[in-house]
Amino acid sequence: MENRQLESTGSTASVHDGVEKVDAPPPKELVVDWDGPDDPENPKNWTYSRKWRATVVVSLFTFVSPVASSMLAPAVMSIGADLGIHKEIILSMTISIFVLAYAVGPLFLGPLSELYGRAIVLQLCNLFFLAWCLGCGFAQTEGQLLAFRFLSGLGGSAPLAVGGGTLGDMWAPEQRGKAIAIYSMGPLLGPVVGPIAGGWIAEKTTWRWVFWSTCIFDVVVQVVGFMWLRETYAPVLLERKAKGIRQRQDLENGGTVQVRTIYDAKGSRDWKQLFSKALIRPFALFFTEPIAQIAGVFQAFIFGVMYLFLTSIASIFQNVYHQRIGIAGLHYISLGLGLMIAAQINARAMDAIFKSLKAKNGGVGKPEFRAIPMIPGTIILPAGIFIAGWCADQHTHWIGVDVGLALLGGGMILVFQSMQAYIVDVYTLYAASALAAVSFWRSIAGFAFPLFAPAMWANLGYGKGATVLACVSIAIGCPAPFLFWKYGETVRKRSKFSA
Repeated sequence: MENRQLESTGSTASVHDGVEKVDAPPPKELVVDWDGPDDPENPKNWTYSRKWRATVVVSLFTFVSPVASSMLAPAVMSIGADLGIHKEIILSMTISIFVLAYAVGPLFLGPLSELYGRAIVLQLCNLFFLAWCLGCGFAQTEGQLLAFRFLSGLGGSAPLAVGGGTLGDMWAPEQRGKAIAIYSMGPLLGPVVGPIAGGWIAEKTTWRWVFWSTCIFDVVVQVVGFMWLRETYAPVLLERKAKGIRQRQDLENGGTVQVRTIYDAKGSRDWKQLFSKALIRPFALFFTEPIAQIAGVFQAFIFGVMYLFLTSIASIFQNVYHQRIGIAGLHYISLGLGLMIAAQINARAMDAIFKSLKAKNGGVGKPEFRAIPMIPGTIILPAGIFIAGWCADQHTHWIGVDVGLALLGGGMILVFQSMQAYIVDVYTLYAASALAAVSFWRSIAGFAFPLFAPAMWANLGYGKGATVLACVSIAIGCPAPFLFWKYGETVRKRSKFSA
């Protein structure tokens, strides 16, 4: 049974067993909503297994693209020799230009998902990524490789903007933490796994197989996505429902009643107007929302530091500890272990903390409850940077650098997961646009930091360079959770985008 309120006339239309009965006076507008709080078509009411299947697919999409972003890091010297690239900044750019595309893509892919749906954007963009990643393996010149890397990055950027919104569509706030914790591992764990595999592939075969092996894995992910991922965005699902009603109405009575969903502004069905608003929304969010600004700046620094170290680990262990390329690539495991361990702890802690604070708050949950797990992350992150840098600088045993990298990874994931969950909780309906705004700045940093890393290490050394980064991390990161906790609710109440 479907019951819908006719706001413009005060009368009510209902559909019983396919026969529509309308009270007088004749209605002028039909507002389409879910069929009650337990409507099985509402993604929030999907079965637990169906939600987790979709979560796994989104997480895989979010993992495979970052793998490709850094997988060729251990092979850049081979690429330079093969393609005649001799400038160090261009070699660094073959890695970081992929991340530059992460800054551009979400700005229009996030809004597109809020117009046409999450699933279609994720699947088509993954196919786009697959095509250009395959092309990278056939590149014959410096220009071709850089262009193909940028284009594959555009396709691969979709999960970073759309994935969080997809999870927000399905999961209630008290269940959302674990799902977002798993999803958030992709952007950080992927760039760690990539160089480990890429180092051995490049050593045993050629650098071209670094791209082709990524494509093989991505094909598997795409097939799973076609099977398990369905549309989750409520406005799109309700619009499909409204479209069916309009079609039946046109056949029966010539379309005398205007049909819209609860998400549509009255009288506004112009797709051009909707599209322009959606494209502007990420910029409006970042430049008018203090929450998005703080999250954007801090995530930008985290992402920049991560890619700075991702492009430096191989050279540290090859040049300082004189290890061959395959062995040097194994040290990415320490960064990955830190990420994995902290992610597993935080996945459980976020929901537990949220439920506990919600119970103490009279059963009312607040996004600010996500700020608590950020606090240890803001301490562990600079400690890891400091330890890794100074151990490399003083040529201590390589295990010291690995300990620092593990702490670095753990601190990054604690902050990143909590901040992603906070953004989704605050801007649930516009989560894709909010994540796109945040993703823009972190991706710019991920592109820029590796470009100045060689000069910074050469001029300051690993110890002093790491100290500078650790101090900046403390200055930006430590105040963030306290600002969210104290002022977050006040700022949210003034926001026109907040849930």
